[in-house]
Amino acid sequence: MAGEAASSSKHELKDESQEHFPDRSQNARLMNSQRKEQQVAGDEEEVEEATGDPEPWEHPERLFKKFAEQPLNVRVHDVKINGNSRTKDSVIEAEFENVKKVRTSKELLKQVSLANARLESLGIFEECVITLEPGPIELPGTANVIVDVKELSRPYSGAFGVYSRPETRSWTFEGSLKLKNLLGHAETWDGTGSCGWDGMTELSAGLHYPKFKKLPAALVTRASVFNQDWMNFSSYTEKLVSLSAGLVAADNHDLSYNLTWRTLQDPEGNASRSIRRQLGHSLLSALKYTYKIDRRDSPLRPTKGYAFKSVTQVAGLGPDSKLLRFVRQELDLRCAVPLGLFNSTLNLGISGGLIIPWGAGFREKTTPISNRFFIGGHTSLVCGLHGPVTVPGFPTRGLGPMELKRASTLVQDSSDPDKKRDSLGGDLAFTSFADLSFDFPFNFLREQEIHGHCFVSAGNLFGLPELDRRSLTLANLWASTRVSAGAGIVIPTKLFRFELNFCHVFRQFDDDRGKRGFQFSFASPY
Repeated sequence: MAGEAASSSKHELKDESQEHFPDRSQNARLMNSQRKEQQVAGDEEEVEEATGDPEPWEHPERLFKKFAEQPLNVRVHDVKINGNSRTKDSVIEAEFENVKKVRTSKELLKQVSLANARLESLGIFEECVITLEPGPIELPGTANVIVDVKELSRPYSGAFGVYSRPETRSWTFEGSLKLKNLLGHAETWDGTGSCGWDGMTELSAGLHYPKFKKLPAALVTRASVFNQDWMNFSSYTEKLVSLSAGLVAADNHDLSYNLTWRTLQDPEGNASRSIRRQLGHSLLSALKYTYKIDRRDSPLRPTKGYAFKSVTQVAGLGPDSKLLRFVRQELDLRCAVPLGLFNSTLNLGISGGLIIPWGAGFREKTTPISNRFFIGGHTSLVCGLHGPVTVPGFPTRGLGPMELKRASTLVQDSSDPDKKRDSLGGDLAFTSFADLSFDFPFNFLREQEIHGHCFVSAGNLFGLPELDRRSLTLANLWASTRVSAGAGIVIPTKLFRFELNFCHVFRQFDDDRGKRGFQFSFASPY
């Protein structure tokens, strides 16, 4: 007896057992004839008694459904693999470990379907057909699992897109080239290059092992060179050379270690005193743990669900006293509530972050400026989980503590007061927002998923030297919180979400760079 069930458009699950698995592919006449000719029909009689009605033989789909629900005893005798010329058998066998432990037909079908889905997620097969057949005659009640795979004819791929980057509070163009399964371990080799409007460039190469030494998580390693120009905002340029290795679990956990050689320079010699103290070389040795859960129905336009993200970074791991030593914590919470009218949705969010130094003499130490929190820039409120980085109406690094640059002819002659100050960032930051999205009453715009939204946002940023227990009251925090609001149009595409907004800043202070007017932003779903 045999049965078939399709798991996806390219991956197929077949069942051809003659002991426990009814055949869904043959017509009723052949099935009845085959039943009469069989000499041993104990299992068939057991199925008929369980169903209590021979009519399902005339309807294979109904019989297969009932069969899947019957607790028939069965165990797997062997898993046979065919068609893998490049992929190691151990990679495929690892996905069928749970299949070998089943004891009933219901468990077998469930675990085979899950294994099929895991094979598909590896992204190294064009097609995978799983067949169930009877085990050896001398071992009744057993089944063999036959896995027929077809490997990718083109193991390489390329991509190009527009992405938002929380590290630079901006958006970038990125291109990548990937090569899959070169060594037969389902690994992915990739090279990536990116550039941004703000002078950022990055080159990196990485290796991703989905199954490494039977670890419960994927192994990810990467080497990169990163350059960023912050001269227009904080009077320094930044160059990073880093190596990282991490474990990424399927259940939203990410643990990584990063070793980075960092160089900060001031080519123009105009940096403020606080920035000049940070210039030079430094070494970062840090362990980072990320937990993320996103239950929203869409990354570009959430209409229901919630999301949460926590990022904890401990830097200074090592015996060298000159290592940068700090602890950094970020928290993000989002939720989307559907309102019904005009497909309207209320999105709410709050983000917070804290960075503090540790080690000998930590009270006299300052936190590294590259790891502080900065608020401002062209990032969507709704999409990303990037920490406290955005309050609309404030440009990049436009909110928070500032300091005058070193006196020079260039700075003194500048007519723009913003060019005379450096943004210093903060050690304690928080932002929050409420965003109401809705459809326009035009069919063409609804078909293109173009919609409108209005929002209100608030945020604040402090440096540790400015804080004391007396000032940390709700009244003082609210009195120093910046507030903005606005409305705009949202155009989602396959690559990014584009927003054109008009923003009005209700509250800002002398050091801030907030401005009323139109502002555009990009957000990537990745």
